[in-house]
Amino acid sequence: MKEVVLRERKVKVSFREIPRLVKEEVTFLKEVLSDPRTPRASKWLLSLALSYALSPMDLIPDFIPIVGHLDDLIVIPALVFLALRMVPRKVISEHRGKRTVCT
Repeated sequence: MKEVVLRERKVKVSFREIPRLVKEEVTFLKEVLSDPRTPRASKWLLSLALSYALSPMDLIPDFIPIVGHLDDLIVIPALVFLALRMVPRKVISEHRGKRTVCT
């Protein structure tokens, strides 16, 4: 088991649960993206993060050791973080409340 900070609280997560958590987060982001109350700038940032994650193009090529993958670990979460900062708290809490975080 590995202890991680998840949504402002510590949760013990096994490596088997990580794919489920990723799936829940992607579903949450899709719901926020499709909500009409989400600001347009936030939708652009979430779309940019998704396209950057799926694109074969990178700011720094992945064949460069360590630094190549490090840009993916910094750019995508930063775009998602900025996008979610612009979304009203009510929208986030509604979509987070639809599912349980961890058991």
